[in-house]
Amino acid sequence: MKRFAVALALACLGGAALAPAATADGPMFPTTINLPAGFRPEGIEIGPLPVAYFGSRADGSIFRVDLMTGRGALLSPGAGTESLGLELDDHGRLFVASGAGGDARVLDACSGAVLATYRLGTPPDTFVNDVTVTPTGAWFTDSRSPVLYRLPLDPGGALPATVERVPLSGDIDYVPEAFNANGIARTPDGTGLIIVQSVTGRLFRVDPATGATQRIDLGTETVPDGDGLLLRDHTLFVVQNRSNTIAVIALDDAGTKGTVAQRITDQRFDTPTTVAEFGDRLYVPNARYTTTPVPTTSYNVVAIEQPR
Repeated sequence: MKRFAVALALACLGGAALAPAATADGPMFPTTINLPAGFRPEGIEIGPLPVAYFGSRADGSIFRVDLMTGRGALLSPGAGTESLGLELDDHGRLFVASGAGGDARVLDACSGAVLATYRLGTPPDTFVNDVTVTPTGAWFTDSRSPVLYRLPLDPGGALPATVERVPLSGDIDYVPEAFNANGIARTPDGTGLIIVQSVTGRLFRVDPATGATQRIDLGTETVPDGDGLLLRDHTLFVVQNRSNTIAVIALDDAGTKGTVAQRITDQRFDTPTTVAEFGDRLYVPNARYTTTPVPTTSYNVVAIEQPR
C-alpha cells in the first residue's frame, strides 16, 4: 500500500471516533465482533489499518469497525440497493457492488460521501456481485449476465465518465436462473483475473483484454457454493458459503492450475460469504442465509488464524 494511502487512512481515523458495537469477546482484536441487528452483512474490506468495512444486503448501508476494539459506526446510510462486494483503492475510495440494483457506487472511505454512481446492468437481468481493483480499473462481476464491467482508473485518480463492458467467452457457460460469476480476484502474476462460478463450483481465469475464460485446472476438485475470493501471494482463499467452508488453493503464477491444499471450517461459521485479512487473521462475515431475516436478527464477523 502506498504511503499516502496509509497517511490518508490515519487522518480519517483520527477525526472520527467509532461508537461501541454490541459486544465483542476480547478487549483487543476480538475474534467475534457483533454487527447491528438486522444488518445482513455480505461484503467485507480491510485496508492498511485495522479497520473493516461491511456492506448490508438489507438496505445498502456501510458499517465501519475498528478491529482492535470491536467498535463500529455507520459510515454511509442505505442507498436503496444492496451493498455486496467491496474494495478499497489507493486513493481512499470504496467501490461497492449493488447486486440486483445493477449499479455501482464509489464512496469516500473517510467521510462516507458518495463520489459517483454508475449504471452497470439492467434489472432484472443483472446481479452485480463483487469487485476487485487493479492498476487499470475496478472490475465487477455479474451473476446473471456473462459480462464483466470495468471502470477505467487513471494513475492520477480521476473517476471515469463511462463504464466498459467486457463480454465473457470461452470455457464458462452461464446457467439460467442461478448464481454464476461471483467472487473476483487477480491472478498471482497480475496478468489476469480469477472468477468463481457459484452454481458449478468452478474457477476460471479471465483475459481482461478479451473476456476469454479458461477453466482453472483443480484436478478432480471443485468449490461448490463459491462466493468471495482472497488472493495472498499464490494462495487463493475461496469462501464456500452454504458449505460453511473456506477452500485454500495453491495456484501457479498465471492462475491456470491449482491444488486444493486444505479446507477450513469453524463452528462459528453461519453461511459466510467472503473473507478479508489483517495481520495473521482472516475475517469472515456470517450472512446466515439459513435464518429468516427480521429486524432483530443478530449478525457477526468472526476471525480465524491464517493457515501456515
